Amino acid sequence: MTMPPRLRKFALAAHLTVSVGWIGAVAAYMALDVAVATSQDTQTLRAAYLGMEVIARSVIVPLAFASVLTGLVMSLGTKWGLFRYYWVLISLLLTIVATVVLLVETQTISYFAAKAADPTTSSGDLRALGSTLVHSVGGTVVLLVILVLNLYKPHGMTRYGWRKQYEQRRKQRDQRTALVP
Repeated sequence: MTMPPRLRKFALAAHLTVSVGWIGAVAAYMALDVAVATSQDTQTLRAAYLGMEVIARSVIVPLAFASVLTGLVMSLGTKWGLFRYYWVLISLLLTIVATVVLLVETQTISYFAAKAADPTTSSGDLRALGSTLVHSVGGTVVLLVILVLNLYKPHGMTRYGWRKQYEQRRKQRDQRTALVP
């Protein structure tokens, strides 16, 4: 079942907005993560850790869930389907993996922010916490791979897709032959 054109365009706009927003929020997070990785200033470290948690919990996590949800709506409501094409399936799996890794990583981010918020945490302890830059960069790469897959839509149907296409063509052929007297 495909969505009517207006609804499909609205759903596409929503999906693009939250997906690109997710990438933008990760870019803002990564700027703070770079500050953590390169700064020795205690106040900068405290502010960056606290900012990272706010961005992760209040922006990135909701956008990740919204991206999964709107992606499901787009795949189920368009001709692409959820299991017909490899690029849709790979995009979905990568998005889910990225979201799960994000949820696990938020535990580390919250720990760093709690340490940074504690006024008794020394400068040396703050510097020793480290950064989440590897996850930030890795997450960005995964999101960009998903973006490219969705933009270029490489050919390649799954077995399910081939079977559905065959069934649809057979049904159309049967309908045409039934109309011929």
